[in-house]
Amino acid sequence: MINSTLAVVLVVIAVFGLSLVIVETRTIENSAQESVSSDAVRLVSIVDSRLLGGEGVTPRVLREQIEPGRYAVIRMPDHRTVEIGKRPTGSVISAKETGEQGEVVRVEASRSTVSREIGRTMLIILAVALLAVLAAVALAVRQAHRLSAPLTDLAETAERLGSGDPRPRHRRYGVPELDRVADVLDASAERIARMLTAERRLAADASHQLRTPLTALSMRLEEITLTDDPETVKEEATIALGQVERLTDVVQRLLTNSRDPRSGSAVAFDLDEVVKQQIEEWRPASRSEGRAIVRSGKKGLRAVGTPGAVAQVLATLIENSLMHGDGTVALRTRVTGNQAVVEVSDEGPGVSPDLGARVFERTVSGRNSTGLGLAVARDLAEADGGRLELLQQHPPVFALFLSREAEDASGS
Repeated sequence: MINSTLAVVLVVIAVFGLSLVIVETRTIENSAQESVSSDAVRLVSIVDSRLLGGEGVTPRVLREQIEPGRYAVIRMPDHRTVEIGKRPTGSVISAKETGEQGEVVRVEASRSTVSREIGRTMLIILAVALLAVLAAVALAVRQAHRLSAPLTDLAETAERLGSGDPRPRHRRYGVPELDRVADVLDASAERIARMLTAERRLAADASHQLRTPLTALSMRLEEITLTDDPETVKEEATIALGQVERLTDVVQRLLTNSRDPRSGSAVAFDLDEVVKQQIEEWRPASRSEGRAIVRSGKKGLRAVGTPGAVAQVLATLIENSLMHGDGTVALRTRVTGNQAVVEVSDEGPGVSPDLGARVFERTVSGRNSTGLGLAVARDLAEADGGRLELLQQHPPVFALFLSREAEDASGS
């Protein structure tokens, strides 16, 4: 930009400067010529007047009638010559006039005076041109800095995005085109930040949610290694295969929720079967802790939801009861309106008052755990139109509300 601006200014100066020099040179030369001619006319007029009046024509009388430093010579009708001043050497500017009485006046001036005047004029023009160049360079540097600094800043922003730092900078530069680029980069940064947050959340949720079915699966496999009864091995292997299928459902559900939380896959299913399956899965863990898992309430309920997601929600609640609660873990099914409810409770101290309203928030935990379990469980429940609530803090009672199948709801 500096080079372009400087080139334009130099071209303009070259075109107009040369034209100005030519015009000024001619003007100065013409002015000098006119001044010498004026002196010659004035001298002729005075000499004519004195000759007509019979007065004498002397250098002393005529000296004041011409500019200082000029030379004049007058050839009288009687061939007498009168000289005024000192004759210049070198190139001269001259003017010649003839009077009515036959006298001839010639005035000369040294051309060096004109050359000096032209030189001063050219110096002034060059000084103005230099000032114009300096001003153009200063403006070009300022404009270049105004554009290069934002471009450098935008390049740094793009580099930060590429290095994994998606924080938008929200900087604007007063240049519409650059501000448009900044808007696009900020929007891209926000999208990347949302994507990274979703990916990190998916990784954290998957790590937490897969731990529960994997723990239950490992316990089933341990049961298989500790028995020689083929029937027991077959039974445990069947249960383990079912757990693997549910594990696949959990992974698929987490992926679906991370891409579009609104895309549910709810179907009508047998709620008793899911509750029974969870009790069977967690009974070995409860026995190892010296505790029991019991089930009560209304049976034969059919709910609408994703069986794998519902199983995962119940697994999270049972695991929390075994890990943080005490005594018997109770699962109770009931009906309220057009909803089927599964309540999970234990005989432990429950949820502290300061955590009661925040127990479903991420990273909120009262027992040094990750704080993700209940948050993910709530998301899984809500994805299919259900909800997960804490009904009672002491002793703790969590309730999973699910929509009932239409025929089942009307029949009851």
